[in-house]
Amino acid sequence: MSSSLAIEADNLVKHFGETAAVDGVSFSVPRGSVLGLLGPNGAGKTTTVRMMTTLTRPTRGTARVNGHDVLREPDAVRRSMGLTGQAATVDELLTGRENIHLIGSLYGLAASYVRKAADELLERFSLTDAGDRVVKTYSGGMRRRLDLAVSLVATPPVLFLDEPTTGLDPRSRVELWEVLRGLVRDGTTLLLTTQYLEEADHLADRIVVIDHGRIIAEGTALELKDQSGQASIVLTVSKSEDLSTAEEMLRHHVPTVHVDEAARQLTAPADGLRDMTRIAAVFEHSEIELDDLGLKRPSLDDVFLHLTGHKAEEPTEQTTEEQAS
Repeated sequence: MSSSLAIEADNLVKHFGETAAVDGVSFSVPRGSVLGLLGPNGAGKTTTVRMMTTLTRPTRGTARVNGHDVLREPDAVRRSMGLTGQAATVDELLTGRENIHLIGSLYGLAASYVRKAADELLERFSLTDAGDRVVKTYSGGMRRRLDLAVSLVATPPVLFLDEPTTGLDPRSRVELWEVLRGLVRDGTTLLLTTQYLEEADHLADRIVVIDHGRIIAEGTALELKDQSGQASIVLTVSKSEDLSTAEEMLRHHVPTVHVDEAARQLTAPADGLRDMTRIAAVFEHSEIELDDLGLKRPSLDDVFLHLTGHKAEEPTEQTTEEQAS
């Protein structure tokens, strides 16, 4: 494994009876970056994470975390990584601080170190005021932040997050995104599974799209969007009476124009920023006043629909370990 890679999956396969939950998944994650593993329920994301974190043995293939093979060096892998599952696993009968102390003791860390780490983690995750309250009084967002704090008590260089914002309200989700961005700025490598397209778009440096246990696409969010369709210039005129003139001007520069009279809006296919800059210059020297001019790229929702034929939130046939258990 290259020293520049924190995570590497090599042809991972997992069968449950005759069912292939994961079927030949390979990818790598450079240190200090975020990989988004994107797919609907039942796609194989959780089973992939379980194999990479030594919780499930692969049927075939292997993976490496921080240079350690999950099959030959499982203890070293576990020392190198933290894991936050789909549901918070903290003890609700303990306080937040006691949960951190408990995990620190299980790691065999010195009590003095754990006390200091608890103070720092509670502050980092905005839980200082709640640190001595029992967890059953916490909100869902607070529990997820504590779950992350607990997973970081041993300062792992690699963190696996399996749908970490599932069940959170929009505000708590955004707050958690900010926490995760902070971890990456500090050098942590993240592998994030999600079925929230917006989450992958906001957080991931690269995205792997998985469906029915197989990788069907990978790249940056922008690269994936470009695969699913052409960008569009969207132009909104200030005055309805200028719409037809603006349309005529636009047709001199693009092959087709869609007109939305009610919205005073013109939409035309574009080849990226170059076309938008050219069109902006045309209207800058005209007498037509614009409310807005922008470039609209396909969304990750469009990408997923283009790749799979269904939306990300639509459940696929269950092939996960949970079904087999």
